[in-house]
Amino acid sequence: MASPFEAIMLLCFGVSWPISIAKALRTKVVAGKSPFFMAIVFVGYISGIVHKALHAFDPVTVLYGLNAIMVAIDFCLYFRYLPPGAGAGIVERSGDGEVGAPSDGLQEG
Repeated sequence: MASPFEAIMLLCFGVSWPISIAKALRTKVVAGKSPFFMAIVFVGYISGIVHKALHAFDPVTVLYGLNAIMVAIDFCLYFRYLPPGAGAGIVERSGDGEVGAPSDGLQEG
């Protein structure tokens, strides 16, 4: 038997993913997103699906699947809209001691 509380939990978690996906599609900016966090959440949803499939299959399994799909879409959008060179994680200091974004090696002047 499906737990109504499990369904409510998954619905509440599931509300955030369409909002995040829509924002990424609209702005094409993924600053502040964590691919590590998304991967952990995705593994959690897959674990829930496996548990439901092996031990307690019920309609709530669909919610796990929908959430996993949305996390996967958000994860793909993260890498699609990640600025070139941002994945390297290199942060340079300018001559005045300010921390800046990764440099493309070109000097302004």
